[in-house]
Amino acid sequence: MLVSYYTVKGYGEHEIEIQRSRFIAYIQRAEKEEEAQEFIQRIKKQNWNATHNCSAYMIGENDQIQKANDDGEPSGTAGVPILEVLKKKHLKNTVVVITRYFGGIKLGAGGLIRAYGKATSEGLAATGIVERKLMIIMHTTIEYTLLGKVENELRSSVYQLKDIHYMDKVEIEAYVEEAQKEVFKEWMVEMTNGQSITTEGEVVYMEADIPM
Repeated sequence: MLVSYYTVKGYGEHEIEIQRSRFIAYIQRAEKEEEAQEFIQRIKKQNWNATHNCSAYMIGENDQIQKANDDGEPSGTAGVPILEVLKKKHLKNTVVVITRYFGGIKLGAGGLIRAYGKATSEGLAATGIVERKLMIIMHTTIEYTLLGKVENELRSSVYQLKDIHYMDKVEIEAYVEEAQKEVFKEWMVEMTNGQSITTEGEVVYMEADIPM
């Protein structure tokens, strides 16, 4: 599993107009190639009367699955520019469909490349980009008398508080990066003078918005 990677926030769409042609970007996260293909087919069915439904996607930890489709536009003027934007922004597990409704003015090869690239970039900005970081949920059990101190220290630290469970004792859950788990354990022992028990829990991805 990757320690961290960038992908899209989720589903999004965004429309721009260039020389009277409408370019509509449809964007989605896809963990598998089948998901990407299903998304492309759904958008094509939705926009069956469009002039073109061009697409591209990058899937896999090492971007091992990369596909681009011009859907009738001159070769290399639509699918590849979409894919190049995904590469430039280092986005994984992302599928993009750019639907074009022709407005009567031909753009030429260079104009098409710029148009599809722009539609993709603006579509991604409208959808939002996130960084997914691999985290371990650390469980720390303490007495109620230590709760105030531990909670305050945790909230002002580099770690992120996930939850607090109030039982016979207090159990605090925090997101901690894999490389920081031993440091976190030692920090808890020191803060509580040894009056805490910290165990490792589930490994999950946590998402944070990335400014575009």
